[in-house]
Amino acid sequence: MIIKKTKAIKMNKKSKIYIAGHRGLVGSAIKRRLEKEGYSNLIFMTRRELDLLDSAEVRSFFKREKPEYVFLAAAKVGGILANNTYPADFIHQNLLIQNNIIHDAYLYKVKKLLFLGSSCIYPKDCPQPIKEEYLLNGYLEETNKAYAVAKIAGIEMCQSYNKQYLTNFISVMPTNLYGPNDNFDLESSHVVPALIRKFHEAKINNKKEVVIWGTGKPRRDFLHVDDLADACVFLMNNYYEKDIINIGSGEDISINELSLLIGKITGFEGEIINDLTKPDGTLQKLLNIDKLNQAGWFSKISLNSGLKKTYKWFLDSYDNIYK
Repeated sequence: MIIKKTKAIKMNKKSKIYIAGHRGLVGSAIKRRLEKEGYSNLIFMTRRELDLLDSAEVRSFFKREKPEYVFLAAAKVGGILANNTYPADFIHQNLLIQNNIIHDAYLYKVKKLLFLGSSCIYPKDCPQPIKEEYLLNGYLEETNKAYAVAKIAGIEMCQSYNKQYLTNFISVMPTNLYGPNDNFDLESSHVVPALIRKFHEAKINNKKEVVIWGTGKPRRDFLHVDDLADACVFLMNNYYEKDIINIGSGEDISINELSLLIGKITGFEGEIINDLTKPDGTLQKLLNIDKLNQAGWFSKISLNSGLKKTYKWFLDSYDNIYK
């Protein structure tokens, strides 16, 4: 049997597009972006309507709906504390989600699939800024190793299906993300939403200090999720290489500097205390985005502007979610 390679075609406004994880930080941003650009045939299911951990349910969904394009943004995600506390949940659930969706995308002839990976796939001590070629060239950061291994498996799965079945599955590696619909739970959130909530609640409760994890010296690249969504739609229509591609802002900032910025935006006027008993994680994580820029995409939302927008969304949502 000869398998013909899929042509490099672009989505049109009536293409049937499935967004897996449409309620999450990334999936909701992709949904907003597609709707803004006039894509009118979008498919999305809640967790109650479709359990992505159940292979039979996922198979039935693909057989019934037959999407042409898939954005695989569904995942179990969390910050250092959650990753370190529940590693079995992170590797098990993410592997199930990826295996089910990627395999059925092949079976039901999806024209193109975009898999959302993570910058945590890269070695803990690799050179900066991080190039795509550094994948698997060193040891992973211990605190999120289970999640990283699951994402690496997803990348390999996409590449293996492309090689064996000539599918058109691409993998993108976002940097640290933030924005509307983020998780602001202090037990499981990433650094930006955690800091926004900490500083806001310290301000309204007239607290004199806010405690942040670690030394504050680690440096991170932060990208507003609306920028990520814009990049994902761009790459779905314009990127057809087999290799992974980084998505980031191209700039980094220390956690201490980030804390000062968020403190200013939220209006907190107290002292910032570093809890040195807590882990720092990787000391620097800045993605090299030369490949992305060469493809024609550049970040548009500055960190200051993006944090202000995110804080406004948090304030608008606070009473309904956190009181």
